[in-house]
Amino acid sequence: MTVPSSLKACVAVGLFGWAALAMGHGNVTPQGVDTGNLPELGADPLSENPFRANSEHGDYHEEAVKVGESGYAGNCAVCHGIQAQSGGLTPDLRELEEWDDEYFIGRVMNGTDRGMPSFKSNLDQNAMWAIKTYVESVKE
Repeated sequence: MTVPSSLKACVAVGLFGWAALAMGHGNVTPQGVDTGNLPELGADPLSENPFRANSEHGDYHEEAVKVGESGYAGNCAVCHGIQAQSGGLTPDLRELEEWDDEYFIGRVMNGTDRGMPSFKSNLDQNAMWAIKTYVESVKE
């Protein structure tokens, strides 16, 4: 049985395309985030987003959204999508709920064994929670 050349070419292009998508993740170099006037949260990880409205530092919510938008663009968008809209290859962060706060902070601090780097050397807790606040602000 012979396979037409055009079919071989289509399969090759398809495989190349999938490989490019898989490798397109590349190496993410974490970018620092200017947390501006956000209050210092300390080194011990908090279990809840302190910048959520009606939380401990809820009065900084709008500032945290602005800081988080910048932090997200420089650290998260390359994999998780512009304005937190995932293309389907990585988790859609907009699907995280309030009770996922500990999960979120753990993943951001420690990374994963599936390609997400640890950000604990580059982002302080203020920046991480500001990013979560931003993501919560762009829910579907």
